[in-house]
Amino acid sequence: MGKLTAGALRAVLVMVLTGTVFVQASMVWAMATKPEDGSLPLTPLRVITILGMASVQVALVCVWRLVTMVRRGTVFSHAAFRYVDVVIGAIVAAALVWFSVTAINAPGQREDPGVTVIMGGVGVAILGVALLVLVMRMLLAQAVARDAEAAQMQAELDEVI
Repeated sequence: MGKLTAGALRAVLVMVLTGTVFVQASMVWAMATKPEDGSLPLTPLRVITILGMASVQVALVCVWRLVTMVRRGTVFSHAAFRYVDVVIGAIVAAALVWFSVTAINAPGQREDPGVTVIMGGVGVAILGVALLVLVMRMLLAQAVARDAEAAQMQAELDEVI
């Protein structure tokens, strides 16, 4: 990964992290202030939003660490699995948060259940991203195994020579 690519990715990660922190702070502020008279309390959705943003933040920090490992050339090691596993967990948590939003929103969509079906489809798509990252983790495991095998063969070859 080149310096420009890593820099661009880190810039995007910083912007998304800043945005999620802003959303979380806004939700906490909204829960702390008194709602206007006659308005519905949106506390469950606000709490869910805070949890959803936290799952995104966890994934962002792990991706940052993985980019650092790529730049150092240490990504093909067992240490990378910890970060990839946390990313997968964060994506699954985000999907569960999305499904809870769908469940909270569903009673209000009785006349138009298509919105609930679409929201459920988005949740399934989020789980699909988790599966995609799981496949990439398997590829990383193969690469780490091949790297270890190549190092062992090189050591054996060095002994022979």
